[in-house]
Amino acid sequence: MRAARLIKMVLLLQTRASMTAAELARELEVSERTVARDAQALSEAGIPVYADRGRAGGYRLVGGYRTRLTGLARSEAEALFLSGVPGALRDMGLQDTASAARLKVSAALMPSAQGASRSAAQRFHLDAPAWFSEPRTPELLPALADAVWDDRPVLARYRRRGSEAERTLEPYGLVLKAGLWYLCARVPDAEAFRVYRIDRFTAVDPGAERFRRDEGFDLPAFWEERAEEFARSVLRSEAVVRLSPEGVRLLPYALDPTSAKEGLASSGTPDGRGWVTLTLPVESEEVARIQLRGLGPEVEVLAPEALRKRCAEDAAVTAALYRSPTA
Repeated sequence: MRAARLIKMVLLLQTRASMTAAELARELEVSERTVARDAQALSEAGIPVYADRGRAGGYRLVGGYRTRLTGLARSEAEALFLSGVPGALRDMGLQDTASAARLKVSAALMPSAQGASRSAAQRFHLDAPAWFSEPRTPELLPALADAVWDDRPVLARYRRRGSEAERTLEPYGLVLKAGLWYLCARVPDAEAFRVYRIDRFTAVDPGAERFRRDEGFDLPAFWEERAEEFARSVLRSEAVVRLSPEGVRLLPYALDPTSAKEGLASSGTPDGRGWVTLTLPVESEEVARIQLRGLGPEVEVLAPEALRKRCAEDAAVTAALYRSPTA
């Protein structure tokens, strides 16, 4: 433990011109007295750590000293590729590993390039969760992340349709979609890949042996295909509507992307006022009623008749509200 801390202290001093005892203590998560003892130990080992005294003092490496202790461990290299998703790293328990990897990379750079990581971090940031929601990290995510990294099968229990099921899974990859975590795994008995919501897992027991990974599995391509299948599978009904030009413009904001895209592709020729008739795939009549309500007078529902009637009733109630004088 101390050896790793001493190496980290050298790398920190190598990436910065000088650091105070308080700064080092904060980075190393130790006391300032421990920092002083570590600096003394490094000096006795032949590493030129120099301590400047006084209020503006601190620790620095003398004579442009550079250590070669910058080799990345496999886990650090893998975590480094995720360093643009800080929330995901934290959720999976990889924050410290990624921090060590970034520090090693920074230490290996020439002094003129050592500010690159900070410069990039101040200019680009990925915020994965959706707006207006409070993402919750699934309790079993770190255990599943470890199994994914190590190619270890898991005996998992998960909630399904009001009951619990148990199944052995080979975890291939994790996906963070709009604040929700999903596991892409192969079911050995069925020789099929499936997707599971991680917040529905109730228990995970990793196996001791590693499974043989299918090197042809492409996680991004698999997820794109399954996500498209899921988006289309929930659209089980249809609604025929007329849209004004403004309604056509607003449709992608009112409906989900798949429904809006397919609906607009089916649109007919605009009439004299620029209105078009199209068929929208929708999840249900009730969902369509709620979604189309946001288009107001820019949409007219033609079919099914039950949906048209309910939308007309909503419009009448709204009109009555505006006819009434305000209190």
